[in-house]
Amino acid sequence: MTNEIPDSIPHEPTAAERHEMIATAAYYLAERRGFAPGQSEVDWLAAELQIDALLAEMRRRGLGWQALTRTGLRNALHVWVSSD
Repeated sequence: MTNEIPDSIPHEPTAAERHEMIATAAYYLAERRGFAPGQSEVDWLAAELQIDALLAEMRRRGLGWQALTRTGLRNALHVWVSSD
């Protein structure tokens, strides 16, 4: 038996998981703008909005945690959030 969360069960991330997701998204935002200095707070706040929107969309679609891990955070952000 594994400790995997079934895909059909929505997973609300822990505070630590959410923080890690935001940090990763902020990195991708900084990468997109060439890591120019002076925008880390803006990147972080934008990443928070993106992650919260991504998690809300996952809940709305009834997608479980495995859907996110299969897709990958970077691709998920591109597909579910950046298309707005």
